[in-house]
Amino acid sequence: MNFGIALGSNLGDRSENIQRGIDLLLSCVPGIRLTASGKVYETEPVDCAPGTQAFLNTVIEVEAECLPQELHGHLKAIELALGRPEERERNSPRTLDLDLLYADDVVSDDPVLTLPHPRMHLRRFVLEPLADIRPELVLPGQQVSVAELLAGLE
Repeated sequence: MNFGIALGSNLGDRSENIQRGIDLLLSCVPGIRLTASGKVYETEPVDCAPGTQAFLNTVIEVEAECLPQELHGHLKAIELALGRPEERERNSPRTLDLDLLYADDVVSDDPVLTLPHPRMHLRRFVLEPLADIRPELVLPGQQVSVAELLAGLE
């Protein structure tokens, strides 16, 4: 199964946090393989408190033989291992944020894991690096490609 994962960091050594997150993911999920990696972009915080430091954001695609819920569990464990508190204010600064964006054509409205990610089509900081690796991808529930979604943002 192919999975898209967004990575973001705005605390500490942001580049190192993203790289450590990728390294941990590749070492803790059996049989996982990195298949694509977008550019890293510095982006202004969205819906965060005033004075919040800029983020570094990217998207990777991996291939793994696991269920989306299993991979999501690994992502949450990696966030905790890299210092993100389990209980936190929404949109608070973070050492690493890992979001499962999609899992092939899986659609899920489970309260713990919604797929595809419900707001990704509105977020330049997700669509831009995703368009680097999968511009032609049409996500479940969308009528146009990632590149067209990106072009449609202001």
